[in-house]
Parts: sequence; structure tokens; C-alpha cells
Amino acid sequence: MIGNLSVLLTDEKDEASRKLAEVLRANKMNVKLCAKNGAELLHIFEEEHPDVIIMDAFLQHIDAMGVISRINMSDPVKRPLIIVTSGIDNPNFERELTRCGVDYFFLKPFDAQNMAERIVQISSWKGINTPSSYEVKKDLNVVITEILHQIGVPAHIKGYQYVREAIRLTVENPEMLNSVTKILYPTVAKSFQSTSSRVERAIRHAIEVAWDRGDVDVLNSYFGYTIQSQRGKPTNSEFVAMISDRIRLKRYAS
Repeated sequence: MIGNLSVLLTDEKDEASRKLAEVLRANKMNVKLCAKNGAELLHIFEEEHPDVIIMDAFLQHIDAMGVISRINMSDPVKRPLIIVTSGIDNPNFERELTRCGVDYFFLKPFDAQNMAERIVQISSWKGINTPSSYEVKKDLNVVITEILHQIGVPAHIKGYQYVREAIRLTVENPEMLNSVTKILYPTVAKSFQSTSSRVERAIRHAIEVAWDRGDVDVLNSYFGYTIQSQRGKPTNSEFVAMISDRIRLKRYAS
């Protein structure tokens, strides 16, 4: 990357924000803290044009959706990576933020190092702070994370990690789908020091949550025949197979 990523972070008086700033700086990012105020955030954005904005969902004067709307109107070409954090788990609100253009949503409390890694991954994918001639191929984990986020699988539940790993394994080795219970679940379980039965239950729960909170149009784009049928949501193996097949086809086509 050219230079260090510049990050604008709200809530300067919050201890968690200060700790996040320390972690981001340790990851060689230039961090500027500002008040939990949408108007002030926009003022700094217009003056400094940071690469990344991390803001709380609820700001004074102008909330997160208002800030995003103003940024979208300014310069879509130089649009920063936008991350929103919130202590309230509200699927409808998260869905609205995604429609407004939020790149990633973190539910508090979150792991600061995980956020730092996600910023680097998504920034590379979007070409932020990289040479225009440098083409970055999406990291497989970023692709899977993006899809699960679109579908509506929340990152804070255990099944999220399990299903992400299951999809990654089957993208790289499709034969695993031929023996889900004997090979795939045990392999995932070993990675997380868990058991096959816990992996199976957690993935099933993650799918159920996605079906309860996810956007119907998005779900239909991935699992159209399943939604339209009387069977309802897909089984664990169908869910993993359909997403891994889609990723594999796109990777081979590109």
C-alpha cells in the first residue's frame, strides 16, 4: 500500500474508542479522534478526506445515516471505507445502514484487532490507498465475510465462524460436501476445538437467524428456489454448497 491508511474515529471520550485507536496505530494506521458529533465528523471529512471512517450509529446533530448520505453525495469515486458500530442489535437498523452504503457493521463489544484486520482486507479489496494500476484479488475470507454480511448472518454468534470456515473449506475442496458429517463438520470442529454436533447445531442456528433477519431480496438472489419452495430455509449442506459453488464459479470466471 502507498503510505498508511488514515482513519477518522468518533467518540474521543470513550475508553473503548481510545483503545481501538491504539490498536489501529499499532497496525500502522494514522488515527484522528473526533467528538461523537455528525456535523463535526463531516467537517473533518471535508477537510482531510480520510481513507476510513469509524463512527457510532448514534451521533449528535446528524446521525450515521445522515452522515453517510452527505458523504455519498460528495464524491463517490473518493468515498472512504465506512464502518458503523452500535451497542444495539437491531436487524432492521443494520439492514438500513447497509442499504445506505455502510461497508461493515460491528456490534459492540467487538475485538479491536479483528476490526484492524478487516479494515486492511476491505481497503485492499476496494483499492483504497493503493496504486490505480495495482489490481487486488479479493481474499477468500473477505469474499465469504461479505456474503454472510449481506445474507444477514450476525458476526457475534458462534455459528458465523463455523459456517465461514465450512464455506472456505468447501471452496478449496468441493469433495468435502460429499461427506459433511464425517469430514466437513469434524474438520471445522478441530479448527475451533469444538465438536461436530456443536458445529452442526451452531450452523443451523446461524441459518435460522439469517432467515429471520435477512433481506428477502438478498436471500432470494442466493437461495431463490429454496425460498420459493415449501421447504423454507436450506439445510446446512445446501447453504454451504450454494455459497461455495457461487464463489468458486466467480473465481474461475475471473
